[in-house]
Amino acid sequence: MKFIKSILSWIVPTIIALLIYLVIKTFFFEFVIINGPSMQPSLSNKEVVTVVKNKKFVRGDVIVFNAYPEDPKLNSSKKYVKRIIGIPGDTVSSRNGSLYVNGKKVNQSYISEFETEVTGDWNLSQLATENNWKNKKKVEITNKVPANEYFVLGDNREVSNDSRYWGFVPKSKISGTVYIPFWGKESQQKNVNDYSQKFFKQ
Repeated sequence: MKFIKSILSWIVPTIIALLIYLVIKTFFFEFVIINGPSMQPSLSNKEVVTVVKNKKFVRGDVIVFNAYPEDPKLNSSKKYVKRIIGIPGDTVSSRNGSLYVNGKKVNQSYISEFETEVTGDWNLSQLATENNWKNKKKVEITNKVPANEYFVLGDNREVSNDSRYWGFVPKSKISGTVYIPFWGKESQQKNVNDYSQKFFKQ
C-alpha cells in the first residue's frame, strides 16, 4: 500500500501538470522557435517567440500555421511563420515593388527597398495560374482571397516560400499570432505585430 501511495504521490501531480500545460498550449499560448531566414529582419533564425491563441487575425499580423498540405512540397506537418497581407474578400497585387490591397498601397516600411523589389509583379489570379494553386479556378474568376483563408508573405521576400507559390492559408491551420516575449531579442524596441495598426499608413 505504501508503494502504491508513493507512486501516486508523483504520478497524480505529473498528470495534473501535463493537463494544465496542454490546456495552456491549446487555448492560450505556446512558445515557438523561428526556423530559417524567411522573416528577417523582423524575426531572426532561432529566435524564441510567443504564439497567442484565439485572436482575430488582421492584415499585418505575423502568424504561425501548419503549412501541410497547402505547400505541396511538404509530406508531413510543418509550422511556417509568415505575415498576413490579405484577409477573406481582399484583392492583392504587386506592382513595381509596391503591394496593393483592395487598390490601396500597403505600408512596407518594415522591410528594405530591395525586398519590395523582389516581391514581383502579379495579382492573385496570375499567381494561381502560374503556380497551379489547388483552388486556382475559383481565384481566376474572383481574383480575391476566399472565405476563411489568408494570403501570407514572408518579410524576407527573396527567400520566402509563401502564398505566392502555393496559395492561401485556411484559418483552421493557424495556431496563433506571434509576439516577442519581454525577455526576447530587441523586445524593448519592436513587436512584429505593431505594424498591423498602420497597414496602409505611409
